[in-house]
Amino acid sequence: MLKSLSQKLLYSFGKNYALDKTIPESLVLRFLLKKGIMMLRGILKTRRKLFLGKKVKIYNKSNFEFGKGCTLDDYVILDCYGKNRIKFGNTVKIGAYSRISVTSHLSKLGEGLSIGSNSAIGEYSYFGCAGGLEIGDNVIMGQYISFHTENHNFSNRDKLIREQGVTSKGIIIGNNIWVGAKVTFLDGSQVGDNSVVAAGAVVKDEFPPNVVIGGVPAKIIKEL
Repeated sequence: MLKSLSQKLLYSFGKNYALDKTIPESLVLRFLLKKGIMMLRGILKTRRKLFLGKKVKIYNKSNFEFGKGCTLDDYVILDCYGKNRIKFGNTVKIGAYSRISVTSHLSKLGEGLSIGSNSAIGEYSYFGCAGGLEIGDNVIMGQYISFHTENHNFSNRDKLIREQGVTSKGIIIGNNIWVGAKVTFLDGSQVGDNSVVAAGAVVKDEFPPNVVIGGVPAKIIKEL
């Protein structure tokens, strides 16, 4: 009974996978209770259907646009102060203890963030979106992922680095991409559709579709 109910709920939110038949009923019950509490919390805080974890903070929530079935897990911080809206497609999930920062300094209003449908990121991740960050549909990411959409200028030896300003090109992640744990994306990086980014990679260049990349700095390992 509980498994059947859970399966129907998954399908209603666009999840097309089947529950493992060996999962105990107690785990299914725990899942349903947690999701029910998160949905109630989301409705009370945003007046919309949003799965909201414990101690989530959303700043300037009027600038936050999201589709159905989205999740902000426990202790996520979402800063929506920027030139453009933060936009989530359907069933986007942000893992616990992650932070989304659009405007990092009062000297420059940040650009913003967009994440496509069915994309998710693991716990303890960081989105630095001051220079603009785009993530496509069906992107799955592990834990401790970080995005940094600005670079500090440092060419003038007569001035302090902190006084030389920043450059921003933005970061673009395509569709249908698997990003392993502890990957760092630097400003100006782009990853094409249908690709894999190996765990621990530092991505700073532009890469075509259908490749596996990895290393420090990241390079093409093979084509798919």
